[in-house]
Amino acid sequence: MKKILSIDGGGIRGIIPAMVLAAIEEKTGIATAENFDLIAGTSTGGILALGLSVPDDEGNPRYSSAADLADIYARRGREIFQNPRGLFGQLFEERYSHEGLENVLGEYFRQTLLGEASTKTMVTAYDIQAREPLFLKSWEPQHVGVRMRDAARATSAAPTFFEPIELCVGSRMRTLVDGGVFINTPSVSAYAEAIEVYSEEEFFILSIGTGQLTREFRYEEAQDWGLAKWIRPLLYFMFDGMSDAAHYQMRRFLGDDNYIHLQVSLGRPNGTENEVANDDMDNVRQGNINNLRRLAEQVIASDDFNAVCERLTPREEASE
Repeated sequence: MKKILSIDGGGIRGIIPAMVLAAIEEKTGIATAENFDLIAGTSTGGILALGLSVPDDEGNPRYSSAADLADIYARRGREIFQNPRGLFGQLFEERYSHEGLENVLGEYFRQTLLGEASTKTMVTAYDIQAREPLFLKSWEPQHVGVRMRDAARATSAAPTFFEPIELCVGSRMRTLVDGGVFINTPSVSAYAEAIEVYSEEEFFILSIGTGQLTREFRYEEAQDWGLAKWIRPLLYFMFDGMSDAAHYQMRRFLGDDNYIHLQVSLGRPNGTENEVANDDMDNVRQGNINNLRRLAEQVIASDDFNAVCERLTPREEASE
């Protein structure tokens, strides 16, 4: 059976899947890149997918644990989302300079090429010039020469947050933005690729979310929104709706036995304000980081988490 990992987009909320994967590694004793035959991610999930598969000089995973990647969010988040432009500036430019993000990606990925990934890895982006999706794949001949840092920059170039990246892929120039504009949960596409790559193999797919959006927008609030006020909420509506559709489709394809989605609500119905994580992709306040950590711990304490670890632990070890 081939094992596939899909990681959602969600900006700073990527700390949730990073912590969950670190806990899976601790419980199974196996590095994520060695436990999965294909890893797919969108946006922040794409950064994680690449980080989990970036090799060291000997071809082993460079980062000994997914916990190392959680550092991107807990310690470097303010560097990535630094000095937001004022409201007037955001009307004419992206909210953040891309320099902080590129500095962090350069430090983590260096000059490593996509084709050097220690397991099959795929991240999503959208070409706004050609008006078509692009799946950057570590095994695709035209993509192997793309630097991981550039693939990570492309998949995380969320419109209104960061400017697009112009990138040469194969012999073709691409103008790329965050793949979340068309597929925030890449599980269905990862499944389609796996069928092609592995032919008639049986599959187990683990999909990890970055928190279920719970913020309500009531009619009285939205009825008078103009273009400027609609832009940011519209992104969240798109991401949330596409993710729900993907989970529905995957359950229809594989059923509950071979498809598990680990997700947690960002808000607790009876909780205090301090217990609710913000769904903004760029909320890097320490209080919000702490809340996201607590939500990740809820996932780790769940029955679904234990079921995943049982599926990923080799039979001989699980029976000991």
